[in-house]
Parts: sequence; structure tokens; C-alpha cells
Amino acid sequence: MPEGPEIRRVADRLARQLVGQSLESVWFAFPELAGEGASLEGHRVLSVESWGKALLIHFDNDRVLYSHNQLYGVWKLHRAANPPSTRRSLRVRLQAGGRVASLYSASDVSLWSAGQLEQHPFLSRLGPDLMSHGVTANDIEERLTSSRFRRRALGGLLLDQGFYAGIGNYLRSEMLFFAGLGPQLRPMDLESIQRSRLARVMRDVIHQAYREAGVTNQPGWIAHEKRQGLSRGHWRFAVFAREGLPCHACGEQIVRRMVTSRRLYYCPSCQAV
Repeated sequence: MPEGPEIRRVADRLARQLVGQSLESVWFAFPELAGEGASLEGHRVLSVESWGKALLIHFDNDRVLYSHNQLYGVWKLHRAANPPSTRRSLRVRLQAGGRVASLYSASDVSLWSAGQLEQHPFLSRLGPDLMSHGVTANDIEERLTSSRFRRRALGGLLLDQGFYAGIGNYLRSEMLFFAGLGPQLRPMDLESIQRSRLARVMRDVIHQAYREAGVTNQPGWIAHEKRQGLSRGHWRFAVFAREGLPCHACGEQIVRRMVTSRRLYYCPSCQAV
């Protein structure tokens, strides 16, 4: 499933095409939304934002279109006269300026008024988005030491969307590695300097993944792998999906284990236990 950085990149692509445009036609496949398309036609798109793995399109009539791609959903951008060739099921179609944003295969789509969005059953459970909500390293440190989260093992906490939204499995492994922390440690177990480093790493890693389309490895380590002719699958990550391969930093073999029923990769030498 795409994680926060990937959804943010989709939001940015949609924004470049839609923001400021008046909608010429709107179509929904869902029976409960079938009559709603006309209420959006002629209205402008104000913004497109991501919140974790959800996407929100804001219109100038105080409406908000919520969508969650889940496992199979995908947005495709195309000219109105040239729809994509695909076997996927079309769920949403937004046309503006002769171009179309089409959502395929997603099943979680709804239309809300902006004032009621906080009542959304999924969004109301989410913590802040590390990229969309202006989260600082100090904010993260404070949240780590709060009574709600300080006793939680980091391996589970980082995947809890109520902690921070948008962190998925590959980001969890990469963040813990670059912070030098084992998954069983809790925020309350850490020294102040360790919590500060984790907070900085969380912001840095997710923003790098956004800028570099999912790449979280260090430039020097990437260059070394590329010189050996290795593919993106080998050099994209520092530890994730690298079980049995040598750690870039120390040469120790990367280990895989299951944490909260999800695979986690770490270096037993570099990450404190």
C-alpha cells in the first residue's frame, strides 16, 4: 500500500491540474453519490491535500471529496478525449479545462461539508500528518513524551496512524535505522538526545521519501550500489527489504523480524537494544 509520501505526490499532481479550475463535469460510480456530481459542476477546486493515506479535494462551495486508495485505488490524469486503457473500474471522474482526473478501483469515497470533516470516522482517528500539517521536530518530541505514547514500543508506535499519519512499513524500518534505535525500545526508555534524534529523523526520512519518490537511502551508499550495477530495488533503502545483506554503515547482516504482524528490517549492530 502506498504510504504518506506517495499519496502526497499524488495530491500534488492533482493540484497542478485541478486547483483554480472550474469543474465542467463530475461523475461518481457510487449510488449514494450519483446525484452529487451536479452540485459540484461549475465550482472551482481550491486545494488538494493528503492526510496520511487519505486524499482530500476542497471545492469553493464548502464541499470536500474524501478518497482512500486502500490497496488498489489509483488516480490517472489524462485528456478528456483520451481516457487511459485499463481494466480497472472507474469510480470518480473530474473534468476541468479539457483534462480529467479519474479515480480507479478505490472503494472508500465520500463527499463532506468542510465543517463536518472532523467527524469523518477515519480522519477523526488520525494523528497529524508529518508533511501536510507543519509538524516540527519539537512537536514530535512532545508527542513522544506524552502519556498516551511514551510507554509504547517504537516498532508498533510508528505504524499507529493515531500517532502520526502516513508512516507505513518501509518508513518505519528506515526511521528506526537512521535513529539508531531498536523496535522494542519505548520513548520513555530513551535519553533526551535519542528522542531528539528520532524526531529529526522522522521528519527527514519522510520528506526525503516525498522528494525522491520513495528513496530513503543515503547518497553515498546509493552511489556505491550503482557503481556495482545494482538496480533501484537494491539501492532504494538503507535496511528495508535487505535481509541478509551487509549494513551500509557497519557491514553486519541486516535482520528481518515480524513486529506487529508486519516485517521490519534492522541492523543488530547499529541499532541500540
